[in-house]
Amino acid sequence: MARLLDYRWKLRQVMAGRGMFATTDLIEPLAQRGIRLSASQVYRLAAERPERLSLKILMALLDILDCSMNDLIEPVALAGAAGARKRKAAGAEAGVGDLRPRPARIHNPGRT
Repeated sequence: MARLLDYRWKLRQVMAGRGMFATTDLIEPLAQRGIRLSASQVYRLAAERPERLSLKILMALLDILDCSMNDLIEPVALAGAAGARKRKAAGAEAGVGDLRPRPARIHNPGRT
């Protein structure tokens, strides 16, 4: 069974380590690298965990903060994923063979 992985987004911590305590501190350095984001977009980037992230933005952040990808993104195992198994739906214990539909019988009333 494959391990289920998640990640921890640590942009705020890395920013604080570089003396950047306001998310708006990223707006101008990103603009200098050709990335124009609004204040609310930059806030969401720093305050929330992004599900989709442009590689250009990621590379710009690495350059601005002078850090590596491992500093920003920490892989972690999902809580409870080690022994978790998929649960079967109710009635699934019977197996697929017992759950097959019966073949339909088509009767033509005009035919004798």
